[in-house]
Amino acid sequence: MVTVLDALTALVTETVADAASEWDVTGEIPAGVLRGLGSKGVLCAGASPEFGGLGLSGMDNGELTAHTGTLCSSLRSVMTSQGMAAWTIQRFGDKAQRTEYIGRLTSGDLAAVAFSEPGAGSDLAAMSTAIRRDGEDIVVDGTKSWITVAGYADWIVVFGRYGDGGGVALVPASAPGVRVTRVADPLGCRAAGHALVELDGVRLPAENLLAVAGQPVVLLTTMALTYGRLSVAWGCVGMLRACLAAVARHAGNREQFGKPLLRHQLVARHLAELYTAERTATFACEHASRSWDSGSPEQVTATVLAKHVAAGNAARGAASAMQVLASAGAAGGHVVERAYRDAKLMEVIEGSNEICQLMLAEHAASTAG
Repeated sequence: MVTVLDALTALVTETVADAASEWDVTGEIPAGVLRGLGSKGVLCAGASPEFGGLGLSGMDNGELTAHTGTLCSSLRSVMTSQGMAAWTIQRFGDKAQRTEYIGRLTSGDLAAVAFSEPGAGSDLAAMSTAIRRDGEDIVVDGTKSWITVAGYADWIVVFGRYGDGGGVALVPASAPGVRVTRVADPLGCRAAGHALVELDGVRLPAENLLAVAGQPVVLLTTMALTYGRLSVAWGCVGMLRACLAAVARHAGNREQFGKPLLRHQLVARHLAELYTAERTATFACEHASRSWDSGSPEQVTATVLAKHVAAGNAARGAASAMQVLASAGAAGGHVVERAYRDAKLMEVIEGSNEICQLMLAEHAASTAG
């Protein structure tokens, strides 16, 4: 029996085919590809069926994300952004906002989520983007940096300050006062539409402000980032699986000094370590997804752990894969060459390795004894 996950996995495989390397080199995924997947619900498959989503569990959505990451990390990045936008609206919006905007995101519209700023990266409590009420409208001012999918987006989910707390505004990318400038030649996920977003007196109807306005900034960003971190972690599992498959094929087929590379013990060590890295990252992600699905109070910590383990393993695993493949994996667009660049970026976004370590240390200290 073919499951929903099976069908979505097959659709992603068919859609990407052998195009990932071309997208990486050109820095662009065709808009028709993204809108086609979006209109089928693939890009935010965890959204509730009540609002047009497919309602995948955290576990199934994670496996779909990993599969996409195996094929193309840029597309996976779009999936992370779209899913995080839908989850933010579903979690923080009122019924009318959820119905309208999640319906748009499952019908072909694309969305970016804007947290970081030139002066507020890891320290999101320092963000200065302002959302203020002006009569029947809201006005948004600020600058957001390195915003994934902004180069494609119809909507930008903007986190900012609202009064003494925080707020989330749904900003049309075409609104007067919005300027989107693509990041030129990014290190990784080159076709994910990374961009600088400038918001200059952007005036919108008050209903574009999600109902949660006024809650603490850290609370809003932490809850939204939990989704993003879990998605990134599963994407890193996908990169590890792609590297593992490439190394196993290459080491089994290429001969040096009269025998396959795999029969050289130092090369075999790389393959064993890659396998260990993939399995460890997968187990951490599965634990986090079970925590997500059950609504466990441990879900934030479990997700930080999964992201930290998976991103670090992916970066080290891609480096090992490059070492084994050598020049065979160094050509532009090769799956290992892409993973080598993409994985490094994963150690920075959605909470750097250092921020994850601080959060995990704080949790460990609070539960000791």
